Amino acid sequence: MRASLSRPGVLIATFALLVTACGGSTVTPSPAGSGTGSVPPSSVAPASVGPATVPPGGPVEIRWYCCLGTGEDPEQQPVEKKVVENFNASHPNIHLTLEIVTYDNARDTLGTELTSGNPPDVVGPVGFGGDGAFHEQWLDLAPYITKSGYDMSQYSPESVKLYNFEGQGQIGIPFALYPSELYYQPDMFEEAGLEEPPHNYGDKYKMPDGTEVDWNYDTIKQIAKTLTVDGNGKDATQAGFDPKKIVQYGFEPQMDDPRGAGAYFGAGSFQGSDGKAQIPADWAAGWKWIYDGIWTDHTIATRPVRESEAFGSGNPFSVGKVAMTTNFLWETCCLDDAGKTWDLGALPSYNGKVTGAFNADTFRILKASKHPDEAFTVLTYLLGEASADLLGIYGGMPARSADQDAFFASLDEKFTQKPDWAVAKAGVQFADNPNFEGFNPAYNETLDKALNFWSRFTGTAGLSVDTEIDKLKTDIQAIWDKAS
Repeated sequence: MRASLSRPGVLIATFALLVTACGGSTVTPSPAGSGTGSVPPSSVAPASVGPATVPPGGPVEIRWYCCLGTGEDPEQQPVEKKVVENFNASHPNIHLTLEIVTYDNARDTLGTELTSGNPPDVVGPVGFGGDGAFHEQWLDLAPYITKSGYDMSQYSPESVKLYNFEGQGQIGIPFALYPSELYYQPDMFEEAGLEEPPHNYGDKYKMPDGTEVDWNYDTIKQIAKTLTVDGNGKDATQAGFDPKKIVQYGFEPQMDDPRGAGAYFGAGSFQGSDGKAQIPADWAAGWKWIYDGIWTDHTIATRPVRESEAFGSGNPFSVGKVAMTTNFLWETCCLDDAGKTWDLGALPSYNGKVTGAFNADTFRILKASKHPDEAFTVLTYLLGEASADLLGIYGGMPARSADQDAFFASLDEKFTQKPDWAVAKAGVQFADNPNFEGFNPAYNETLDKALNFWSRFTGTAGLSVDTEIDKLKTDIQAIWDKAS
């Protein structure tokens, strides 16, 4: 789990080194990393297209800009540079160069290059947050897909749809996916006398009295109480339970970002259809549910507790202190101390609908590219011939359906209990759309305000929740008014 909103990918490299065959992912504990499996060459996309002869005046210069997401780590760069070398050797008509800018400076530097008239061509890996920061500056790929005959059927319709925006077109092609799922500890369920969570979406959950109920957040709330235990062995349903001495919590929502936490209750955005600031009703309901879990039910750790070293420094599930957590597939980066039996279950529903916060990385082409045809050739190479090597250092589940079994088989080499990866595959269909990291005005300032709100919200008892939520909306609108 990301302990301080680190971006997907940093964890990836380290994991990739540990599980080379599994195609690990990040290099230092940060977000986004699941191991990535090596992809059989026969299953990758068709070779990139483009003339093989050198045009008059020499090769067309194309710049690949990294890193709005992962990719900057020293352990990742040799692979990226080798990809560039291989591309140039097989495409004499194009000369590709790699421009690596540290994540902390990547947005400012790219903005400067755009305004100065010196834009790169291909950008990536970039997720939905990077997309939002450069809203409406990405090239619609649909004409190039049609012209080249690029096969989009190799990707699920749900993943393709994630990159199709009204008024902008198909601004991306799927590459690395990080769906959400429920991680849980079977041993804790057995000790509490509870059935394990369902693995199939739509299945009911059997309560201790034998009744079958919907697998939703009401059910999560009930069983989380039984799974929350204090130092004297009392659970949160029993008399004498001491909420100040909890040693095991029942549930941990994805806590890095209030937008992501809300997205598990329903897709939404801070920007309403009228362009004004809003707090989506599902997000507000989810935040209230979490606040009650922290301060009333005591089934969710407070921010100070979860950030303590004893509780995983921000990821209590990773150290075996939580029975259930909702999180992205990159959580697999950080489960070495979570025990040897954890498994995956279906996400709960809210108001009859399942939604999962979703992370994904891909490569994009800027509208400002002076050579979009050649840039598309580079793009399809990165998504095709180079994908196995790049996924191996970035750590995402391959968006290409044919490559996913090999990816998960490689993860089984690390997680010998063989978690039910079919749950992760199924999670793609429940991706929040619009994505929680999508565009809104004054993107960076708005995010800072939201994170400050969340820190106070999850760390302070006795708040008037409605008042805090209304204030956040007012503060965001004030930021937008000032920026306009």
